[in-house]
Amino acid sequence: MKKVILFLSLIVLGIIISSFSKDTKNSKINFNTTTSVAYVPTEEEAALQDFNIPFIGNKFVGFREALAFKESQGRYEIINTLGYLGKYQFGKSTLSRFKIYDTHSFLRNPELQEDAFLALCSLNKWILRKDIKRSVGKNIHGIEITESGIIAAAHLAGAGNVKKFLRSKGAFTFEDAYGSSVRHYLKEFSGYDTSFIKAKRKPVL
Repeated sequence: MKKVILFLSLIVLGIIISSFSKDTKNSKINFNTTTSVAYVPTEEEAALQDFNIPFIGNKFVGFREALAFKESQGRYEIINTLGYLGKYQFGKSTLSRFKIYDTHSFLRNPELQEDAFLALCSLNKWILRKDIKRSVGKNIHGIEITESGIIAAAHLAGAGNVKKFLRSKGAFTFEDAYGSSVRHYLKEFSGYDTSFIKAKRKPVL
């Protein structure tokens, strides 16, 4: 009798494991770093995983960490082969705009890097405010234009190049030295809620 009960228990356990395996295979599960609760992404969110970017929510923190992962895999002290710095891969000219000149200290200061990122997002949102208003919701070469995509693309290419892309309806293109393009960032970082970012002409740290 005990053997029968053990056998039946093993069958039930096998069914449960099989069912869980199928569910996790068909929908990738990520963990929200704030609540540590299992999160099943929507189809749009799952699409972001094609770029190997961890999804931790579509709010500003999700946008920030997804972009950081793309830029540096989230590493604060990294310098790439072109001299771009930190978690968000800032150029020295961009840092000087925020009166940051000591790059060694910058690399060792995560809080300053986060502040600089938010300041740059605020500045780019102000520069692109008219383009955001007129372009969000439109489709350019199969890409739905969103505010978060625009801000991310500006981080990559500069606000001026994003303006050219949007106003030319995609005729103008831009790629960095590693092959990342405005079009790629517009698509990859679409759909985040970036309303937290306030457009500021002269953001301060």
